[in-house]
Amino acid sequence: MSATIELIGGAAATITTLCWVPQAIKVIRTRDTRSLSLIMYIMFTTGVGLWLVYGLAIGSWPLIGANAITFLLVLVILGMKLKYG
Repeated sequence: MSATIELIGGAAATITTLCWVPQAIKVIRTRDTRSLSLIMYIMFTTGVGLWLVYGLAIGSWPLIGANAITFLLVLVILGMKLKYG
């Protein structure tokens, strides 16, 4: 049972982390961020950053890995939004 739960958690972390890759690629390629909400990306990036800090505090490698990658991806998107509006 525990292995199944870990597998489900790992799959969820992988999917929710990798879902940001297409958005980041699109923003990098087109530099078009007009339709993206600045407030949403600020809030989401902050939230993911806090999850990363939490994962580091409790030593949870799944939390650390998933949130570190997600944080970098959304930080790129947020940076592009700030730069290109």
